[in-house]
Amino acid sequence: MVQPLNTLTETASQTAGPYVHIGCTPNFVGIEGIYDEDLGLVPFPKDEPGEHITITGTILDGTGTVLRDVLVESWQCNAEGTFGPGSRGFARMPSDLTTGIWTLNTVKPAAVGKQSPHIALWIVARGINIGLQTRIYFEGDDHSADPLLTRLEHQNRVETLIAKKTGDNSYQFDIRLQGEGETVFLDL
Repeated sequence: MVQPLNTLTETASQTAGPYVHIGCTPNFVGIEGIYDEDLGLVPFPKDEPGEHITITGTILDGTGTVLRDVLVESWQCNAEGTFGPGSRGFARMPSDLTTGIWTLNTVKPAAVGKQSPHIALWIVARGINIGLQTRIYFEGDDHSADPLLTRLEHQNRVETLIAKKTGDNSYQFDIRLQGEGETVFLDL
């Protein structure tokens, strides 16, 4: 017999809160013994071919305040433009709990088809009800044929997806959740 569902009410939405680190990066918050190391700590081995780069960034709310309890996950191809066995490409980066800075040490991805080199991001934090998805593209690359960037209705917002080169093999990519300079988020 099927129970009638019209008597059940929807529960309130739950944000990630402090539990995201407890469940996803327990060693980072001092809960040791669940994993030898937190999953996704290193997207590629140190001897992975390609240009090794460091991307740092912060997540800012609508007032420009840096969020300090963010978890950023990334997924990317390797320097040869491939995904799959032998090419991990997944990383999980908690932000520093004092400064809010997150850091990704990785290999710069190659272009895949007409897509410019990019890294996909998923962002969760206290106050975000549904994980946000966006991409990182790189300053200096040709983006003129990228199918996502060329389809953005407001072309002036493409810049919100471009990581700025800050030195040899280093980039800065800050994400604004709303307001002036709001990052483009994707509904995937």
